[in-house]
Amino acid sequence: MTLEVLYFAWLRERIGQPRERIDTAAETVRDLIADLSSRDDWHAAAFADLTAIRCAVDQQLADLDASLSGAREVAFFPPMTGG
Repeated sequence: MTLEVLYFAWLRERIGQPRERIDTAAETVRDLIADLSSRDDWHAAAFADLTAIRCAVDQQLADLDASLSGAREVAFFPPMTGG
């Protein structure tokens, strides 16, 4: 499947781009992270600490075990704080 992957805040800085379009066989967000991490050192560094990462699948907050079936977009960002 082809996914639009978006990166925000320090994830964008570590990876060096705000978005990318990728082809993947990942079935879950966690599988996608493993796929991305294996691509290069920048992706591996960005995803080194999964406790510091949140995601959204098609603009809906999701956990790392969320299915990617039918998804078109996945966004990764640091935890949000209120205030």
